[in-house]
Amino acid sequence: MPLAQPATEAEPLPTAPLDLEETFREHHRMVFWAAYRVTGNSSDAEDAMQTVFLRMARRETICAANMESYLRRSAVNAALDLVRSKHRSSAVPIDEIAGHLQDDSLAPDRPHRDVEIRDRLRHAVARLSPAAAEMFALRYFEERDNSEIAELVGTTVGTVAVTLHRSRERIKKELENELQNWGGTK
Repeated sequence: MPLAQPATEAEPLPTAPLDLEETFREHHRMVFWAAYRVTGNSSDAEDAMQTVFLRMARRETICAANMESYLRRSAVNAALDLVRSKHRSSAVPIDEIAGHLQDDSLAPDRPHRDVEIRDRLRHAVARLSPAAAEMFALRYFEERDNSEIAELVGTTVGTVAVTLHRSRERIKKELENELQNWGGTK
């Protein structure tokens, strides 16, 4: 009687079909909050969450060793896509509105200043590469430490630290330039 041959690495492993409903029930809150931390509002976070699960429904199989990590990354990417598309569609050249701005429009006590700064930050993050934006969102929006981020995105702690440093510097420069240009102190 011949002995059974051991399975080779080339043979695909059997995978169970994805139960989308169960996956949604288990992870929808995490997906929503990951998207919310990037978009800053619940309506956009719901749209991003819907996008994540619709994309999953369109795929026959999802090969993700860590479903939570996969969904978090998908949520951040969908939220970044949404922020980018909103920024492109709502951008108005400053020349068109310059005559309508009041002299105190950038005053420190302006009530909407915090919202405006958060929006500018979100747009700056959306201009980062997807990997850098994901790491930035995990660190500063979800308050994860570098070792958690490294594990979630499948890289080293050193890579996370360098990427975050470069991202902070880039965002800082962009925001400083924007504020200088807006304030007319260039």
